[in-house]
Amino acid sequence: MILTRQHVPVLGVDATPMTVPELTTALNRFVAEGSTRTVVGHNLHSVTLFHSDPEFRALYENSDIVLLDGAPVLWLWGRTGEADAPVMDYRLGSTDWIPALGGVEGLERIAVIGAGAEANAKAVARLSGIVPHAKVAGLPGEGWNEELEGGAVEWLTQLRPQLVLLGLGMPLQELVLQRRLAALPPAVYCAVGGAIEQIAGIQKLAPRWLGRLGLEWAWRLLLHPRRVAYRVFGEPWVLLGLLIRRRLTSRR
Repeated sequence: MILTRQHVPVLGVDATPMTVPELTTALNRFVAEGSTRTVVGHNLHSVTLFHSDPEFRALYENSDIVLLDGAPVLWLWGRTGEADAPVMDYRLGSTDWIPALGGVEGLERIAVIGAGAEANAKAVARLSGIVPHAKVAGLPGEGWNEELEGGAVEWLTQLRPQLVLLGLGMPLQELVLQRRLAALPPAVYCAVGGAIEQIAGIQKLAPRWLGRLGLEWAWRLLLHPRRVAYRVFGEPWVLLGLLIRRRLTSRR
C-alpha cells in the first residue's frame, strides 16, 4: 500500500489517515522489510509542539506514519472529504491499534519502553497475550535521564526487536527518537505516550463512546486535573497564537 500524507486544514500539518486494518497492513510490510520506521500521532498537543519545536517538527516531517489521534485534528481533516469510511474510524490512539498487533505477521520480538516498573511489567504480560507467538521484553522509563537513555540504546541493540513501543510521554519520547534513531537497530519505533499504563490497566481508559464524541479530554481532566488542565484550557490559546503568527509570516 502507498502511504499518502494528507493536509489537515487550519492546523498546517500533514498526517497519514488510516483505519486499524490499514495500519496493520502497513506494519506487516514494515516488519517484513526489517528497516527502520517511525509511527507517531497528531493531537492538538503535538500540533503545538510541531509549530514551536524544530526537533519535534523534524521527527514528524520524516516519520513514515503520522496517525490522527486527537478529535479536533480528525474533524478538521474530515472536512477535506477524503475519508472512505466513517471519519471516526480514522481516529487511532495507541490503545486503538495495539490490541490488533496479533494480526501482524512475522512479529516475533517486541520491546516496551516506558512507565514505572509495575506498569511496564503488566503491559509486557498483556502484550504477550495479544501476540502469543512473540517474545515481549520491557524496560521501565521512570526517572528517564541521559544514563538510562544510553542504557536503553544498548538494551535495544542487544535485543534487536522488530517493534518498539516507546511510552515516555510527549515530547520526551519524540525527542529521544529524533536524537537517537540513527544509533538504534532497525525496527518499527512507535511513540505511544501513556498507552503503556493504559494497556497495563493502571490508567483507566475513557469509555469508547466518550472518545467517539471527542470528549476524552473531559475524562482525562476528571482523573488527572493538574496534569491535563493546562493542555485543555491553556495550550489551545498558545496554538492559536502560533497559527496566527505562521499565517502572518507566510503573507509577508
